[in-house]
Amino acid sequence: MQRWLSWAARCRIPEFTKLARTIRSELAAIHATLDHGLSNALIESTNTKIRLLTRLAFGFKHPDALISLALLALGGYRPELPDRTHT
Repeated sequence: MQRWLSWAARCRIPEFTKLARTIRSELAAIHATLDHGLSNALIESTNTKIRLLTRLAFGFKHPDALISLALLALGGYRPELPDRTHT
């Protein structure tokens, strides 16, 4: 990586020099991501589910309905059910 960054900084292709500068400025974050196995997969999955809920909520008249659907489906919120045990 260091050899490529060095080459890209010296080359006369503006896109490569800009990319090399960007990579150098974000190098600590790139290493941390690789070291800790971080990913944005969970966020992307949540965004996809919210897009699906948006399509399901198309006919609703108020955005609160979509927000409630998202909280119910993704937020871990569940309504309290009455106790059905008869003691």
